Amino acid sequence: MRRTFDDARRWARLGTELMLKAAAGLDDDGFAAPSALPGWSRAHVAAHVAANAEALSNLVHWAATGEPTPMYASPEERAAGIERGRALPAAELTVWLRGSADALETGMAALGEEQWRAQVVTAQGRTMPATEVPWLRSREVCVHAVDLANGVSFADLPTDFLTALCDDVVAKSAAAPGPAMTLRAPATGAAWDLPGDGEAALITGELHDIAAYLTGRDAGPLTADGTPVPTLGAWL
Repeated sequence: MRRTFDDARRWARLGTELMLKAAAGLDDDGFAAPSALPGWSRAHVAAHVAANAEALSNLVHWAATGEPTPMYASPEERAAGIERGRALPAAELTVWLRGSADALETGMAALGEEQWRAQVVTAQGRTMPATEVPWLRSREVCVHAVDLANGVSFADLPTDFLTALCDDVVAKSAAAPGPAMTLRAPATGAAWDLPGDGEAALITGELHDIAAYLTGRDAGPLTADGTPVPTLGAWL
């Protein structure tokens, strides 16, 4: 693993700053404009990120008190919360986005070492130590700051975060059926081998382009022989 707890805390703060900066100044029309995610407006993305902060705050409460507190009451309630949020006036949505992020940061800052080691359960049912919460948040805010489609790109994200993100996606993809590939980012020296079907396609490019490809945000760079890259399944 090429990331540490301190890395994740730093990336979560940086991603939050990028997200808030990208959302700043958007009016109702700006939030209603399409995001980089098919079928979602910028308001959908902002509401999703705000709701995520509240959900992760539930896990922080769980770690702090020992009281089991699920991220969401149900998948249906999660979806309904995003729908309610995306319909908010721009000013209210921005306040929710910032306020939920501030509350999560305050909650995390208050946890002690023993509380950080407490076991909590994600919305997908995975049991993990609370020390993983900052990574979940950094992944959320950094990637969705790009999805907001308002001035932030994968090239704006830190190299060490992009490397950790690719590590994460490759580890998840390796457990599912798919094409074999070898990915190389020569400028940083980062490399991944993804097992799968067929002869491994060699894909080289800038780290930010590889991260965008692996997370389904871009068609990706060409393979070494100039052919299109394989189509990947959903990341999350």
